[in-house]
Amino acid sequence: MSDHFPLHDKETAPADSRGVLTAMHNKFGFDLNLFAKLATSSKALKAYTGVSEIFARSSFSPLEQQVVLLTVSNYNDCKYCVAAHTTGSIKKGLDEEVIRNAAAGNSLGDEKLEALRVFTRRMVDQRGWLQEGELDEFLAAGYTPENALEVVTGIAMKTLSNYANHIMNTPVDEPFRANIPAD
Repeated sequence: MSDHFPLHDKETAPADSRGVLTAMHNKFGFDLNLFAKLATSSKALKAYTGVSEIFARSSFSPLEQQVVLLTVSNYNDCKYCVAAHTTGSIKKGLDEEVIRNAAAGNSLGDEKLEALRVFTRRMVDQRGWLQEGELDEFLAAGYTPENALEVVTGIAMKTLSNYANHIMNTPVDEPFRANIPAD
């Protein structure tokens, strides 16, 4: 499948993708394989980077954002995204134990973060069809209706990249390889 999705760079990418690739290179300091392959469709590339920027401005803390993103990526078995988010989170100094547990789909130890992980997992697993009281549990943990919708935003973001990585067979970038989850 990956033959259909080359690793583009600023010279080989479709014209509409080149500006985004340049911006992402400048942001991360290297060309991420996810963006290089997504560049095949400027619409997909722009959708992912746009939703990513919006989610980064959510009311969640950086650690909470990563709990959502890692929970979805773990559920969808996206080794690329789990490795990338684990590496980036640890590099940013986020709580490594929480990050590694979220990446593995394990309990987080912190009640509020665990409520976020469980809510996110339920939303993905049940495709948004929560059971009676499950939203109330999330809200009782200190989250808000706004947060519930921001979880949906994070799910949309990661579903796009997780599914794209599956069909593109995206190779994990060298800086992330130490954090590829075991099978």
